[in-house]
Amino acid sequence: MTTVPTGKIVIATGKRKTSIARAVIKPGKGRIWINGVPLEIWPIELARLKMYEPLVLVGDLWKRVDIWINVKGGGVMSQADAVRMALARGLLEYVEQNKELKKVLNEYDRYMLSGDPRRTEPEKWGRYSARRRWQKSYR
Repeated sequence: MTTVPTGKIVIATGKRKTSIARAVIKPGKGRIWINGVPLEIWPIELARLKMYEPLVLVGDLWKRVDIWINVKGGGVMSQADAVRMALARGLLEYVEQNKELKKVLNEYDRYMLSGDPRRTEPEKWGRYSARRRWQKSYR
C-alpha cells in the first residue's frame, strides 16, 4: 500500500504516433475524464479497456485521485495508448517514483512508461506511398 500525499498536483504527458495526451492528477474521489467524457462511458470499448490497464495495475491508488485528461491527434487506438502512458507516468510520479510500482508497470508492458519509438515512414517522391512504386506492364 502506497501513501498518497494530500494537496499534490501532478501533470503528465503521453505520446503515441501523432497523439498527445496531457493528464492532470489531483486528490479526489476516483473520477477520470477524457476530453470531458467519463472513462466509464467512453464509446469505444477496446480503447476503454486499454486505458484501464494502468489503473488495474496500480490497485486502489486511482480511487483516491481525480484525473483530467486532454488528448488530441492521431486515431482512436493511438489516443488510447497516449492516455494509457499519461496515466501510468502520472500515477507513478504521484506516489514519488515507487520502485515496486515501476517494476510492475515495466514488466506488464515496457512501452507504458518509455513510449513506442515507431513512427510513420515519410512518402518518397514519384511514388504512391513510402514503399509502393508505379507498376510497369512492359517486360
